[in-house]
Amino acid sequence: MGIGVGVVKESFPGERRVAVVPLSLPALAKAGAQVFFERGAGMEAGFPDIEYEQRGARPGSRDEVFASAGVLLQVRTAGANPEAPASDLPRLRSGHTILGFGEPLSVPGPYRDLAARGVTAFAMELMPRITRAQSMDALSSMATIAGYKAALLAANALPRMFPMLMTAAGTVAPARVLVIGAGVAGLQAIATARRLGAVVSGYDIRPTVKEQIESLGARFITLELETGTAQEQSGYAKAMGDEFYRRQRELMGDVIANHDAVITTAAVPGQKAPILVTGEMVARMQPGSVIVDVAAERGGNCELTRPGRTVVEHAVSILGPLNLPSSVPYHASQMYSRNISTFLAHLLRTGSLVVDDSDEITRETLIAYQGEVVHPRVRQALGLPQIAAETAARPTR
Repeated sequence: MGIGVGVVKESFPGERRVAVVPLSLPALAKAGAQVFFERGAGMEAGFPDIEYEQRGARPGSRDEVFASAGVLLQVRTAGANPEAPASDLPRLRSGHTILGFGEPLSVPGPYRDLAARGVTAFAMELMPRITRAQSMDALSSMATIAGYKAALLAANALPRMFPMLMTAAGTVAPARVLVIGAGVAGLQAIATARRLGAVVSGYDIRPTVKEQIESLGARFITLELETGTAQEQSGYAKAMGDEFYRRQRELMGDVIANHDAVITTAAVPGQKAPILVTGEMVARMQPGSVIVDVAAERGGNCELTRPGRTVVEHAVSILGPLNLPSSVPYHASQMYSRNISTFLAHLLRTGSLVVDDSDEITRETLIAYQGEVVHPRVRQALGLPQIAAETAARPTR
């Protein structure tokens, strides 16, 4: 029959995504997996039970799925769903493997409990940005959704239209949109705002993204800052010092004041989002202006952001949306399903799950294994001593 793979309904409040969609089931079966799913797991994302059953998945209760599956695929695990361990931890047994977003760097505590229970755990957000792993990069997939939705939120909240229009009542000037941060989310926000007709500018501390911003039809904002060390080898933005951010905020004030809508997307994995927009900058914006803070889940890039709320300060609306990918659950699930299914297929060999820490993809995403928290950065966050890396391939069933 192959290895049992379980898909359960997400228990995090407001989470509408599902880890695996029906279209991914044939690929999982080809990799040697028999899929069990919790009834109703995909309903909120637009995938009814019958579609899973028609493609060979077996329905059951949550308890039945945990009991039947050796591998569990989820959107949110461990630290990304801190309330779940209280109910799901007793369902887990030694030898279980879980894959999903887990916030291991910012909320590492639950991984200690998983390791103690003998659970093998992988974190999707630590997928290395290498060519081999592009089809498994769920963080980029979800950032694409977030950037798209952020531009729509800005257009909806702004008391202006985005495009320039020639009407019988005169010419309507286009909205001016500034996107701060040109990672995947920022670039998608730029592209979407441009498609809606706005005049768009983009800013990022990494000078290497200038060409990407301009290729989307936006203007690249240049500030007089030393940015040579602003990018990590992994491709993610690097956290800079307090003096750098102070000088950046000083120069950014004039730029922000000249835009109608600002979308901020700057985030550093595992760290609090840097404050890039101060209350003083907000006060200089025109009444009716809008800020959409995509980094709200990590504290926000705007000093006045309140995560999960929309506040009005100095006649400027500041949106702090949470879990934007969940607001587009159909396509977010479809993209995530492709990522996590491809990752699982990468781990499966002849019907068994193999943990091979000589493989970079496995090594960078593996958090708990054989009773230990094994990821060096997560061990450091937990205050644990570093351990020697294992090198042999080890099958886990």
